[in-house]
Amino acid sequence: MDALMQFEILITLFFQHLGTWLALPFKAVTFLGTEEFYLLVLPALYWCVDATVGFRMAVMLVLTGSLNGYFKALFHSPRPYWVDARVKAYASETSFGLPSGHSQNSAALWGILAASFKKKWLTIVSIIAIFLIGLSRIYLGVHFTRDVLCGWLIGTLLVFAYLWLEKPIRRWLAPRSLGYQITVAFLVSLLLIGIGLGITHFASSWPIPNEWVNQAIQSGEMAPDPYNIDGYFTIAGVWFGFAGGYAWLLHKKGTLSISGKTGKRITRYLLGLVGVVIIYAGLKLIFPTSPDWLGYTFRYIRYALLGLWVSALAPLLFEKLHLDQ
Repeated sequence: MDALMQFEILITLFFQHLGTWLALPFKAVTFLGTEEFYLLVLPALYWCVDATVGFRMAVMLVLTGSLNGYFKALFHSPRPYWVDARVKAYASETSFGLPSGHSQNSAALWGILAASFKKKWLTIVSIIAIFLIGLSRIYLGVHFTRDVLCGWLIGTLLVFAYLWLEKPIRRWLAPRSLGYQITVAFLVSLLLIGIGLGITHFASSWPIPNEWVNQAIQSGEMAPDPYNIDGYFTIAGVWFGFAGGYAWLLHKKGTLSISGKTGKRITRYLLGLVGVVIIYAGLKLIFPTSPDWLGYTFRYIRYALLGLWVSALAPLLFEKLHLDQ
């Protein structure tokens, strides 16, 4: 362990020595940076608040999730509880640590949310949420300070990059045919998978130290599995389903506006959430999940259907049931 890592271990121990009573609130805070949280919030934004902002959030989720997976595989950095028995693991992670996915995702997603609405109170809430999510990862023993700082930096840069490139890309895609736009979305999804598989193939030649594996298991947590490729198919499927569905719905309706009284918006969300659960959890019980090409293909299909439901099928159902006004 290098001197910097030893110093960062001391930072983690400092926070953990503040007391175990912080474990529960920090676990609650860290939930704000999870896939499950965004799975609940993103549809609410898209269906009930502002479809454009919801689309921005979806694109950012794909971008930050993909890049985080690539960087983790390339940097192959450990988790604190993998290397020091003094660190208590209040959460379990099997991927490499650098950069922190929770920190990067929170900076990217809460950042684009604040940039979209431009409300002072929301900007303040977003900054507090980003900070606390990063701090929670240090306290829970799953990230070094460097992981969190790197995650914040990448997430922030992604927000600026998105705001810079959004209009030129939109101007390029808008006049294209629906078939062209859906083809682009599909090819981008294949690119996301291809880059991930290529990086993983290259990075997996680096063997995981046995002491990391042993220490993780001795901590009572799962053994590291940092070269798992499930996430690449998950993100690619979500992207294709959501982007393709969004393009289809936009061509069908012309513009996407959110209207309706509060009661109808709540009904839309609850009804749409039923579809999310059916696809996300129900199809998981039916589709094969084996770690082979059959399992990966059906994972891609399941998440593509999830993205399609959120972006297009649910809004069309709301219109059919007169819940859109």
